[in-house]
Formats: sequence, C-alpha cells, structure tokens
Amino acid sequence: MADENLATLSTEATDPALIELDRLATADVVRAVVGGHDEVLAAVRAVEADIVRLADATAERMDQGGRVIYAGAGTGGRVALLDAAEWGPTFGVPDWAVVALVAGAEHPPGSAEEVAAEDDAAAGAAAVRSLAPGRPAVDVVIGVSASGRTPYVLGAVEAATAAGALTAAVTSHSGSRLAQIVDIAIEVPVGPEVISGSTRLKAGTAQKLVLNAFSTAMMVRRGRTLGNLMVGMRVANDKLRERALRVCILATGCTEPQARAALAASHDDLAVAVVSLGRRIDAEDARRRLEATGGAVRAALEAP
Repeated sequence: MADENLATLSTEATDPALIELDRLATADVVRAVVGGHDEVLAAVRAVEADIVRLADATAERMDQGGRVIYAGAGTGGRVALLDAAEWGPTFGVPDWAVVALVAGAEHPPGSAEEVAAEDDAAAGAAAVRSLAPGRPAVDVVIGVSASGRTPYVLGAVEAATAAGALTAAVTSHSGSRLAQIVDIAIEVPVGPEVISGSTRLKAGTAQKLVLNAFSTAMMVRRGRTLGNLMVGMRVANDKLRERALRVCILATGCTEPQARAALAASHDDLAVAVVSLGRRIDAEDARRRLEATGGAVRAALEAP
C-alpha cells in the first residue's frame, strides 16, 4: 500500500535555510519553530471549502444517528484522539458517537511497539470492521495522516469504503494515496518542517486546526451551541457547574438562584436548563422540546 518513495514526500522535505539548525542559539531555534508555523494558517485557510463540505456532510449523518470514526497513527492519531475526547465534555455528544482509532494504542505512547503498529494495514481494517461502519450508511470515517501513506490508516479507510461509510482524509502531502481513495480530501501542504520529517510540528498544528474547525462547525450547525455559548456541555465538576451557571444567565437573563434551581431540576443537563429558563417551562417539557428538535437548543427555544 505505502509504496511511494519517502524521499519524494513534501512532509520529508528539508528546509535549506535550516541546514545548520544545531549550530543556532536557543532563541533562534525557538524563533524558527514558532515562525515556521506562519505558513500553517494560510494553508488551512486555503482548504476551508473542503472543511465545510465535510462538516455539512457529517452533520447530516450524525442527525440520522451516524458516528464519526477517526483513524490515525502517531501524531495524527493523537491529534484525532484529542479532538474526539472533547466532543462529549464540550457538546454533550454521547460516547458511542465518536471514536478515535489510534495505531498501537494498546502500547505506551512513543514506544517502539506503538510506532511499529502504523505499518499494520490489516489492523486498521480490522479495527474499523469491528465497529461495523456504514450500516446504515450514516457513519463517517476520517483518516488522519500527514504523509497520506500510513498503512494502518489506508487499511482503515479502505475497510470503511467497503462497508459503505462516507470517508475523508486530512493530509499534509498533495496527491497522496489516502486522498485519492476518500470521498472528501482535505490536503494541507505546509512545507518542510523545522526538523525534516518531524510532522508533530507544522503538520500536527495543521491537523489540529482542521479538526478543530471541522468539529466546531459541525456541532454549531447541529445546534449544540446557542450563539457562542457552550449550552451542550456536560456539567461534571465544580468548575463546569460555575460555567453552566454563567451560561444560563447569559443565555436567558435569569438570576443566579434561578439558574441554580433550573440546573438542579434538570439534573445538571445544561441544555434542558437553558430551554426551561428561556421558555419558562419545567424541565420535562424542556427535555421533550429538545428531543423534538434533535437536541438543537435554539430550535427548541424558538419553536412554536
């Protein structure tokens, strides 16, 4: 699968301006790393339309009960895992609705065993097949690979295609094998890394920007925010309970005692509390309104 010559990959290119990086003062090394990211934002902006396509397509499928399944290895897998881990706390997404498959996740991060696992295409395919994607055809499988040639990711995406899932790729090398086999390719070439081939740097930052934009836009479209307020978040500790109080007050203009009472009545379901306060109805009526709108908070507030 991954038969492309490594030396031809843009992710492996060497920046001639940094050929004597190890001779530089510490301040200059830091400046090179930070300044090297100047190209990242422009590269991600250039693919905004592709991110929009993926966000819209995924929102439609999740509204029908679909899941998002990330597949990655190394930095790409960890970035995907980081994004997936925030869907529940930030937007109230159930745990089953987003999965991050990371090559070698059963091994310590950075260990030889974890690194070697990215070469196992069969393991990627098996991991996806174990989740039975695409039945019904509402799941989305997103491969994250800087080079677009990682066997584990290719195996995962090929299995997803065979199962009928929508597939997408986030890569930093144009024209990769991965980009060629998916429905939606998001290719973000960011140029040579400060340390040649160290894609935890610019490529990793680009991956995080793409996934942040994708997941945020998709959840906003699905109504998991009210304006820019985090009305779908899970209230799981004291800090988040205080944040939930502020959200209730900002969203509805209620008093703090009213916000506390609404959160208590809703068993700390913030979306229910906001709809209850905004519509001046009890928690059960608010919950029913949210169920009728598929969890979209503004729709639940504004529906007749």
